[in-house]
Amino acid sequence: MELTFLGSGNAFASGGRYWSSFLANRRYLFDAPPTLLPHLKQLKVPLAGLEVVFITHFHGDHFVGMPFLFLEYVYMTERTEALHIVGPPGIAKKLEDFARSCYPEITNKVAYERHYIDASPEREQTAGGISFQAVPMNHVVGKLECFGYRANIDGKTVAYTGDTMFCEEIFELAKGADVLVVDCTYSQGSGPEHMGLADVKTIRERLPAETAIILTHLNGKPDLQGLENVIAAEDLATYRF
Repeated sequence: MELTFLGSGNAFASGGRYWSSFLANRRYLFDAPPTLLPHLKQLKVPLAGLEVVFITHFHGDHFVGMPFLFLEYVYMTERTEALHIVGPPGIAKKLEDFARSCYPEITNKVAYERHYIDASPEREQTAGGISFQAVPMNHVVGKLECFGYRANIDGKTVAYTGDTMFCEEIFELAKGADVLVVDCTYSQGSGPEHMGLADVKTIRERLPAETAIILTHLNGKPDLQGLENVIAAEDLATYRF
């Protein structure tokens, strides 16, 4: 499995990092930040080859790049195969309304279908021929529904927390994963609404050593000394497992 990070930073682009997002095997996208389209093009990703987009929650740094991708498919890159978009319940209306407010024509002029799938915890779901499970995360409880995803892709399993504080659901999410991509907003300790390095140390202790952990949504470069099989993601970098 190949994971390519379009960005590895938090909402404030701390340290000049771009907003967090990554691709699995260049076909499956996890979150869609404002810089989605230019980074896909910079990496020469075949845009019509994207199959599934997973949106963890409706904070701007995680979904507002989608209208630009829709615009691309209308005017620049021909697409005929369906695009599958997974997200919190109500994602179809939320994303279509938002896209229409950005470029009114792009929700009408389409030569392909957009298939929306509401995340439904506690059962396995499918999108674009792959299976996945959504697990509720502990980010801004009572304000937004936020999900992590575990997806089975080409014989490997990747899990992604999205934004979250430390919670037991992370271990449910990571079960059987080859790679776990985690929120590590705080380079030291931990903090409100997000995890930090102190949480990562606990996660590393409780997960099997063979499960690789990649840190994203960073505010700096954490000190990983003593942490085995843990990587701090870098913008536009690719990691192979």
